[in-house]
Amino acid sequence: MVVMAVISGAGLVVDDRVLAGAPIWSKPFKFSVSFVAYGLSLAWMLSLLTGGRRVGWWAGTVVALASLVEMVIITGQAVRGKRSHFNHETPFDEALFNAMAVTVVVLWIGTLVVAVLLLRARIADRASAWAIRCGIVLALAGAAVGFLMTQPAPGQQRGVSKVVGAHSVGVPDGGPSMPLTGWSTTGGDLRIPHFVGMHALQLLPLLVMVLTALAPRFARLADDRVLLRLVLLASACYAAAFALVLWQALRGQPLTHPDGSTLAGGGLILLVLALGGYGSLRLPSPSPGRTTTAEGAVAPTEFVS
Repeated sequence: MVVMAVISGAGLVVDDRVLAGAPIWSKPFKFSVSFVAYGLSLAWMLSLLTGGRRVGWWAGTVVALASLVEMVIITGQAVRGKRSHFNHETPFDEALFNAMAVTVVVLWIGTLVVAVLLLRARIADRASAWAIRCGIVLALAGAAVGFLMTQPAPGQQRGVSKVVGAHSVGVPDGGPSMPLTGWSTTGGDLRIPHFVGMHALQLLPLLVMVLTALAPRFARLADDRVLLRLVLLASACYAAAFALVLWQALRGQPLTHPDGSTLAGGGLILLVLALGGYGSLRLPSPSPGRTTTAEGAVAPTEFVS
């Protein structure tokens, strides 16, 4: 995927073709970069397994192979100057899209297997464990948003239309969009919750790393229970934000023009995050006579005279 990112980046520079309102190499580039982050995250998480490592190895291999097949199709269609997604123009294009749909399902199931293993794994650092578990569950939810994109948009009909499915809601694909991301600025866009959900896989564990790095400067962050509270709070607010942008997209509303309901929902999430963060930092730590075990149980400490 790193190699594909380099090749696709070069394609963006030397190939000026445009498809559906975007440079033709933008999709291979974005997918390859996303798969780099996704693959590295899964590989690191698999290394933390204490049991079921062989099953995890096979699940990771399936995810890697499914990703590779999907990228071959996306890149091949870019070379041909054709859409990779939702393309039913010819029997060959339809067969490629159907094959890609199968790889997405296989990839999702492989990730689900990894998620089950991680939910059962005994990871000593509870904050990291819950960041990983919440991150991969949210990533599965974000990936599942892709299935909504395959449904016929208004005016499309299976077996008749050349394009069946869309990223945008309420407007045709290829209209005015945000720079870099290509997300619609005139209607809803399902790629937004898809992106937000999938990248919880990186952002929640990254939060733990940042808080741990700050612990030497802020004593409260050195408390494992405080760290766990903050991670659970962040995970809950992240899940709420994911639900909010999904709801916004399904209503055909662009990210750049939220209505009062969306703003109220966003404000409520920020308020909960602020109050919850303050409460998490202010709550008292465990008494000196008790310690927390790796499994999360609380046990008395031993005093030596």
